[in-house]
Amino acid sequence: MHIHIDLGRQRLSLFGDDGACIRRYPVSTALNGPGERQDSGCTPRGRHVVRAMIGAGAPSGAVFRGRRPTDEIWTPEFALAHPGRDWVLSRIMWLSGCEPGWNRLGRVDSMRRYIYIHGTGDDQPMGVARSHGCVRMRNRDVIELFDLVPVGVVVLIEE
Repeated sequence: MHIHIDLGRQRLSLFGDDGACIRRYPVSTALNGPGERQDSGCTPRGRHVVRAMIGAGAPSGAVFRGRRPTDEIWTPEFALAHPGRDWVLSRIMWLSGCEPGWNRLGRVDSMRRYIYIHGTGDDQPMGVARSHGCVRMRNRDVIELFDLVPVGVVVLIEE
């Protein structure tokens, strides 16, 4: 099993051990495009693994800050009352790069950059690059994906 994220198509695909596509989801990656440098606001490319999975059992729309649930639930009204927040909702799959010098260690380390696959507000478009570097998904989609994959699943991010 592995995940493939196509930056050009703004699409995440989940493949089974036999190579067949099991699921396909629209996503939103970095507004700044692809890139590996720390503080770039870009989505890193290359081979990654899901190092940690956070939020099992949390309700859809659960708000996370610093990878911890806040006991808040996202709604459009809640979002209007908190403008400018970069919403991390429902589930977090924290990525770790596998390629030293490219997406691991030093100023290109995806994990130190806090690059996640995570849920976002229903008001955010999918299929359009709008994130700050993470891979955003619809809440229902990230919950489904989270339940399908194990920690350590390979994630390949390509243009």
